[in-house]
Amino acid sequence: MGQGTPGGLNRGVPGDRKNDGSDKKEKKFEPAAPPARVGRKQRKQKGPEAAARLPTVTPLTKCKLRLLKLERVKDYLLMEEEFVSNQERLKPQEEKAEEDRSKVDDLRGSPMSVGNLEELIDENHAIVSSSVGPEYYVGILSFVDKDQLEPGCAILMHNKVLSVVGLLQDEVDPMVSVMKVEKAPLESYADIGGLDAQIQEIKEAVELPLTHPELYEDIGIKPPKGVILYGEPGTGKTLLAKAVANSTSATFLRVVGSELIQKYLGDGPKLVRELFRVADDLSPSIVFIDEIDAVGTKRYDAHSGGEREIQRTMLELLNQLDGFDSRGDVKVILATNRIESLDPALLRPGRIDRKIEFPLPDIKTRRRIFQIHTSRMTLSDDVNLEEFVMAKDELSGADIKAICTEAGLLALRERRMKVTHTDVKKAKEKVMFKKKEGVPEGLYM
Repeated sequence: MGQGTPGGLNRGVPGDRKNDGSDKKEKKFEPAAPPARVGRKQRKQKGPEAAARLPTVTPLTKCKLRLLKLERVKDYLLMEEEFVSNQERLKPQEEKAEEDRSKVDDLRGSPMSVGNLEELIDENHAIVSSSVGPEYYVGILSFVDKDQLEPGCAILMHNKVLSVVGLLQDEVDPMVSVMKVEKAPLESYADIGGLDAQIQEIKEAVELPLTHPELYEDIGIKPPKGVILYGEPGTGKTLLAKAVANSTSATFLRVVGSELIQKYLGDGPKLVRELFRVADDLSPSIVFIDEIDAVGTKRYDAHSGGEREIQRTMLELLNQLDGFDSRGDVKVILATNRIESLDPALLRPGRIDRKIEFPLPDIKTRRRIFQIHTSRMTLSDDVNLEEFVMAKDELSGADIKAICTEAGLLALRERRMKVTHTDVKKAKEKVMFKKKEGVPEGLYM
């Protein structure tokens, strides 16, 4: 056997073997990187601009959302900072406003006097006057609207220090506002028995100049300024004035003569001026003064301040009826029971152009008045109204109405639904007894 390895195997020396697994690792195939440019080779820029230029960085979507969220948080924090700074800045002003409001509430809770603004000195001071005292130099509180203050306006003053605390917006006297007839009376010309001549005269003197003034211009005369209704009580003077108010669309102002008499000096003439000023503003209008003898009596040497004040009120009324200013579409209706006691200056032509007398009703008028008042009554067949119409008693329209009312009450007292002739007769006797003789003698002894 030859020399060699046993088994005929050709074994190499251990030092001659190669270790492929430990010395070399297999490399993966990687494709070459794409070229950074396509086309001509760009030259490398030099200088400070190239050093300062930043590369373009495109953030990811997640980073963009985070940036938007942080920007919203920043905006909210800026708003919160501004709100807190405004609160700190406005806090002293709110405290001052709250203090002013508490002062205003205290003033409104206390009584305030009404006065007139005589003169404005500056923005915070003025001269005021009240109806019961002299003039005062007072201050104007800060919450009063200075733009609406003007000399002559009505103001509210503090009851102790008399400082100006408010302004009366409504310049119309409250008493004049009450005098205005808002709802027309229900009485019409059809409810007046007789008085055809009186109705014709008052239509010509009051209604026609307001509805058809061109008729007076064509004929070349000025329409009457006013009329006076005079006559015995109960003859229909006030009833006719109500019918005028019902039939006309003009503003109707009703005042009683005693309302023009005020407590303090100057208030009566001021009320008369205010009455005619409102009537002029609301023209065409009709001013009805009932019981004018309360202020229009003849002038005499007065010995008391009250009598002199009444005469001053009448003088202002004379001036308003025929003064320097034209009355325009304002008509005046006066009513009285005692025309002989009125001052002649009040009744002269130019102030009161028409004098309408209301006599006691004649037979025809009494018949008409009885028909008006009994038209809604349930009368029995035995009632003979001609007996009462032809009676020689001096019955006025108010007396006839009282007779019909009393007859109805007598029928109700006996639980009857119809008025008999006996009821009317008893009612007439009762009314005439009270009218002529009054209260029986010795009743209250």
